[in-house]
Amino acid sequence: MSSLRVRYQTIEFGEVDIHLRTLRDNQEFQDKDGEAEKLGISSASWPLFGVVWDAGKVLAHHMCDYDITGKRILEVGCGIGLTSLLLNHRLADITATDYHPEAGNFLKENVDLNNGSHIPFERTGWADTDDELGLFDLIIGSDLLYEREHVALLSEFIHLHAQPSCQVVIVDPGRGHHAPFSKKMATFGFDHQQHQPSETEYLSQPFRGQIIEYHR
Repeated sequence: MSSLRVRYQTIEFGEVDIHLRTLRDNQEFQDKDGEAEKLGISSASWPLFGVVWDAGKVLAHHMCDYDITGKRILEVGCGIGLTSLLLNHRLADITATDYHPEAGNFLKENVDLNNGSHIPFERTGWADTDDELGLFDLIIGSDLLYEREHVALLSEFIHLHAQPSCQVVIVDPGRGHHAPFSKKMATFGFDHQQHQPSETEYLSQPFRGQIIEYHR
C-alpha cells in the first residue's frame, strides 16, 4: 500500500491564519488495521474527513465573530477540524468529535501546527449513548445530513448533549434533509431560522446551502 499523501495549506480569516495538514485529495485511503472497515467506513468514504469542504469554510467564517462568551461548545462531525481550530484560536471552550478513527490524530497535529492549546476530542458515533462528552451550550457542525437516517440520529445526539438552554448551528450544503431535521429538532423544543451566508468571496463557487440556527 502506498503511503498516505498529505498537503499543507493556510486558510485566512481576516488577520487570522489557520494552518492545516490535510489529505492531498479525496482519493487517499489507508486502513492498514481495518479499523475503519470495522466501523462501517468504506474506502470511498474514508477520505471525506480529511479535506476542507465549502460547508466547513462557511461554518468557520460564521464562527469568526460569533458570541462564544461563557459557552461550552461542541463541534459534531468535525472532520479535519477547521472550525474547532479557529475557535481554539479565539480561546473558546471547544470540544470536537467525529466517527472517523483518524480525525483525532489529524486534529492533534493541526493544533500543534497552530501552536494552540489542547482541544478535547472523543471519537463517537451518533447512535452511541455511552460517551463522556457531557452537555453543551452551543453545538455546531457542517454537512452532516448525508442520508435520511441521519435526521433522527443527529437530532437525538444533539438533544442528548444539549443544555436545557442551547444554541445549535448547522451549515447544510443542500442535500435535501434539513427540513425533516428541523421538524425533528422542534420535537425537542428547538425553534429555528435559516439564511444563506451573506459573504462567500472566500469560496471558489457559489454556495447553494443554508446556515440553520436552532435555539431552545
